[in-house]
Amino acid sequence: MTEDNKRAAGHEVDLEDMVASSDTGARKPAGAPGKLLVSIAAAWSLFQLWIASPLPFMLGFGVFNATESRSIHLAFALFLAYMAYPALKRSPRDRIPVQDWVLATAAAFCGAYMFMFYEQLAQRPGAPILQDVIIGVAGILLLLEATRRALGPPLMIIASIFIIYSLAGPYMPGILSHRGVSLFGLVNHQWLTTQGVFGIALGVSTSFVFLFVLFGALLDKAGAGNYFIKVAFSLLGHYKGGPAKAAVVASGMTGLISGSSIANVVTTGTFTVPMMKRVGFSSEKAGAVEVSSSVNGQIMPPVMGAAAFLMVEYVGISYVEVIKHAFLPALISYIALIYIVHLEALKAGLQGLESSNPPKPLVRKAIGFLGGLLLMMITALVVYNGLGWLKPVLGDATPWVVAAGLAVIYVGLLKVGSHYPELELDDPDAPIYQLPQTRPTVMVGLQFILPVVVLIWCLMVERLSPGLSAFWATVFMVFIILTQRPITAMFRGQSAPAADLREGALDLWNGLITGARNMIGIGIATATAGIIVGAVSQTGVGLVLADVVEILSMGNLMLILIFTAVLSLILGMGLPTTANYIVVSALLAPVIVQLGEQNGLLVPLIAVHLFVFYFGIMADVTPPVGLASFAAAAVSGGDPIRTGFQAFYYSLRTAALPFLFIFNTDLLLIDVSWLQGVLIFVVSTIAMLIFAAATQGFMLARNRWYESIVLLLVAFTLFRPGFWMDQIHDPYQEIPPAQFVEALGNVDAESTLRLQILGEDDFGDPLTTYMQLPVPSGETGEERLDNLGLQLIIEDETAVVDMVAFGSQASDLGFDFDQEIIQVLAPVDRWTKELMWIPAFLVLGLIIMMQRRRRDRGAAVASA
Repeated sequence: MTEDNKRAAGHEVDLEDMVASSDTGARKPAGAPGKLLVSIAAAWSLFQLWIASPLPFMLGFGVFNATESRSIHLAFALFLAYMAYPALKRSPRDRIPVQDWVLATAAAFCGAYMFMFYEQLAQRPGAPILQDVIIGVAGILLLLEATRRALGPPLMIIASIFIIYSLAGPYMPGILSHRGVSLFGLVNHQWLTTQGVFGIALGVSTSFVFLFVLFGALLDKAGAGNYFIKVAFSLLGHYKGGPAKAAVVASGMTGLISGSSIANVVTTGTFTVPMMKRVGFSSEKAGAVEVSSSVNGQIMPPVMGAAAFLMVEYVGISYVEVIKHAFLPALISYIALIYIVHLEALKAGLQGLESSNPPKPLVRKAIGFLGGLLLMMITALVVYNGLGWLKPVLGDATPWVVAAGLAVIYVGLLKVGSHYPELELDDPDAPIYQLPQTRPTVMVGLQFILPVVVLIWCLMVERLSPGLSAFWATVFMVFIILTQRPITAMFRGQSAPAADLREGALDLWNGLITGARNMIGIGIATATAGIIVGAVSQTGVGLVLADVVEILSMGNLMLILIFTAVLSLILGMGLPTTANYIVVSALLAPVIVQLGEQNGLLVPLIAVHLFVFYFGIMADVTPPVGLASFAAAAVSGGDPIRTGFQAFYYSLRTAALPFLFIFNTDLLLIDVSWLQGVLIFVVSTIAMLIFAAATQGFMLARNRWYESIVLLLVAFTLFRPGFWMDQIHDPYQEIPPAQFVEALGNVDAESTLRLQILGEDDFGDPLTTYMQLPVPSGETGEERLDNLGLQLIIEDETAVVDMVAFGSQASDLGFDFDQEIIQVLAPVDRWTKELMWIPAFLVLGLIIMMQRRRRDRGAAVASA
C-alpha cells in the first residue's frame, strides 16, 4: 500500500470515529451483544413511533402519559449510552465489558423507575421513602456518567456544580447563599417530579425531537442525502466557484434531514470538499465553507435543530410560529454565504467544473425556471383549495382519499424516474469528475420531496402537532423505503420483488437503528440539562444571576447581549447545541427581557431565544474547540484551527443577525403584513450581501478601507432604518401621566402607547419598567380604560393603579395594584422610517460606480 493510500485509509477511520464518538457511539460489538445493541436501538424507534401514533387510543392499550413516556425514553437512552459509548479511550470497542452490562441495566432501571412505580409515587407526592432516594441518587450518578461518556466532561461538570450548589446553599458566599436543599428534597425535585431530569427538555426530546431525527435517518437511508448533493452539483457546479456554491445548497438541503452539525459536515463534505479543492479553494477555505453551510442547517426550517422544538415549550408558541420567525434570518444567512463563496471565487479568479448539460440560450433557461415556478405555485393552489373543498364533502374518508392520491403521485414520480439511470455514489477522490446532467438527476429522486411536503403540509396547513406531523411523514417515509426499489425495478423491466423488498426492509432496519443511535446524545443531554433547570427553579439562582449580570453590564442592554453571546460561545465549546441552549436560555433569557423592559427596549421572548440559539450553534464553528471545524479539517486535510478561524470569518453574518433582529423585530416577521414581509426580505437580503462584501473586503473590486466602513454603514441603515429616523424625529410625544385617559381616547384604535411604570420587584424594592400598551376598542378614553380592565386614581400630576380586573387585558400585560404610571408616550405622525433606505441606496450606487471604474481600468491594464 502506498503512503497516500495509508493516509487516506487512516483519515477515513478518523472521520468515522469522530462522527461515532459525537453522535452514535464508538462501540460496535460483534456477535450476540452487537445484535442485542441494534435490536434495542430499533425497539426504541418502534416505541417512539407507537406513542406518537393514534393506534394506542384506537386499540385501547399501550397508552402512556407524558411522565411514563419520558421515563421509558430515558431508560432506553441510558441503556444504549452504556452499551454504545466506551468508558475510556483504551476501553474495548469490539465487545461490551461486564461492568458496562451491569451499569446499563442499573441505569435503565433507574430511568424506568417513574414508569414502573408510577402509581405508588403518585400516592406519596413530595414525600419520598428511602427506596426512592437510593434509586434517585443512583440514577443521577449514572446519568452523569452516561453524560461524560456520550458528550464529554463539560456538561457533566456543570450539572455536578449545580447539584453541589443546591446542597451547599448555606455555605455559599454572599449573594450566592440560599437556605439549602436536603438530599431527600433534591432527589424528589430532580428525579421524582417533572421539575428536574424528567422536565420540559426531556419531554420535548420524547415527543418531538426523536421523530424528526428518525425521519431524517430514514430519508438518508432511502438515498435522499446523495440525491440532494447530486442535484446541488448539477445545478450550480459549473458556475464560478461552483462546487462551493453546491456545497452550501447541498448542506442546506441535508440540514433538512440532519440535526447534527458534525454529521452534516462529514455527509456532504466527503463529496463537496475535494470538489472545492479541485477548482482552486485551499484546504482551509474548502473546509470553512462546508462548516459554515452545515452548521447553518440547524437554523433552516422546517426541520431545525433539537433546540427549536424546546422553544415551543419555553416560549409558549406553536412550532409553526417558530418556523415563521426563524425562516427569514436563516434564508438570508444562506443567500449571503453563497454570495461570500462567489466573492472568494472572484478574488481568486476561480472557475467552475465543466457542465454536462446541453447549451441553452439564456431566454430558454429563464422561461424554464419561471415555468417550473409557476407550475409549482398553481399545483400548490389547486391542492390547497381542492382539499379545502373535498374535506366537507368526504368527511371522515378524507385522510384515506388523500393517502390514495399521494400513493398515485408517488407511483407516477417513480414511473418518471425509472426512465433515467439510477444515481450512483461517486468516489470523491476520483481524479476526473463529471458533473451530472440536471434533468436526469432531478427527475430520478422526486419521490424524496413528497415526505418533506407531507411534513410541511401537516405542520403549516393541517396545524397538527410537530410530533404527529413527523409521525405521518415518517410513516410515508417507511412506505417509500419498502416500495421504491421493487416498483422502480418493475417499471424498468428488471423486477426481482423478493430481493428488492429484502433490501428495502434492510434499509428500514438500518434507518431505525441509526435514528435511535443518533438520539442517544440528545436524550442524555436533555435529561442532564434538566438537572440544571431544576436547580435554577429549586434554589432561585436565576434571580441571583440576574443581579450579577445587571451589575456586570451596568444595566446596558447591548453589554448584556454581548455577555450572553460570549457565554453561549464558551459553554458551546463543551456542550452540545441543545444543552447549551437550555442552560443559557434558562439563566439569561428572562434577564435580557427584564433589562430590556427597564431600558425602554421591549424585546419579544422569541427574539431572545433565537439569539441564544444562534450563538449556541456558532460554538460548533468557533476555535479552539469547534467540533464541526475539526471534522471539516479531517475531511479537507487542512489545519483545524485555521479552518475554524476561516469558518468563523465566513459566519460573521450569522453572528450579526441575532443583534439585528433583537433591535429590529421586523426581521422575525413580528407584526408585519405579507407585503411588508416581502419588502423586508428583499431589502434585508441586499443588506446582508452588502455586509458580506464589507467583511470580505471585495465587491466588484477589492475594497478600499473607507469603502468597507461605508458599506457597513449602508448595511446597518438598510437593516435598521428606524435608528437614523429616531435621531431626526422622535417617534413618540410625551404626555403627562394625569392625561393618560385622554391620550388613550385620542390615539387610533390599532396603535400602541408606551408607558413607564414604577412598581416593586419580588423583594419589595422599587423597579421601573417600560410597557407596550395595545389600545383597546372603545369610543372614549374612559370606555377603553374600562375594556382594558383598569381603574386609576388620578391626583395632581400622578396616575396610580387602583384596581386590575382578574383575567383582563391589563392583568395579562402585567399591571398591578399600586403601580404608578410615571411616563406616557403616544405615537406621532412622522415620515416612515423606510425613507432612510433612499440615501443608503444612493451611497451604495456611488461605491458600485467607483469599483466598476476601478475594475474596468484594471482589466484594460491586464489586457494591454
